Amino acid sequence: MTIPLPLAANGHNTSLPGAHLDYRPAWLAGAEADALLDALRSSLPWSVHRIRMFGRVVDSPRLSAWVGDAEAVYRYSGTDFTPHPWTAALSGLRLRLQDELDTPFNSVLANLYRDGRDAMGWHSDDEPELGPRPVIASVSLGAARRFLLKHRQDPALRSALTLPHGSLLVMAGDTQRHYRHALPRTARPVGPRINLTFRWIDPARRR
Repeated sequence: MTIPLPLAANGHNTSLPGAHLDYRPAWLAGAEADALLDALRSSLPWSVHRIRMFGRVVDSPRLSAWVGDAEAVYRYSGTDFTPHPWTAALSGLRLRLQDELDTPFNSVLANLYRDGRDAMGWHSDDEPELGPRPVIASVSLGAARRFLLKHRQDPALRSALTLPHGSLLVMAGDTQRHYRHALPRTARPVGPRINLTFRWIDPARRR
């Protein structure tokens, strides 16, 4: 599904060919983002997910919590994740995103990056249950981190965005088919960051 993404006054579309991206660096007001960061750090059931990398099962380099509707079971890196129930804060955020983007979301993956050593490697959100052209709405809270995009076939096509506190990045259309993305480690002193990626899981598409 391709959706027309309206631009906020402080937002802009990136210009990577074959990608449909809408970046809004100040989507949440500062006080609202502060309150949300504090609420999620203390209320979500954070855990270390086990993932498969290079044939081995290892601890992921971050803390995570999968939240959503009961049927939104997500299979990632060989493991099925059953969602925890919606919290009031995440439910309210989901309603706002659905209204602004005119697309449904039945789940959200919350990742807590405790410091610069926590990271996310190169990947695409292309699991079967997301569908062929998923809409991924990514909300960042806390310390600003660099977010990288790289074309699957042409590594010269790449982009780097700094995702600050309260920002929103929407990836839609063919973005996941053409591009991988990553959040690299950094040696700079950096505080904790929470990233929320809202998505629609279709149970009928699960393998």
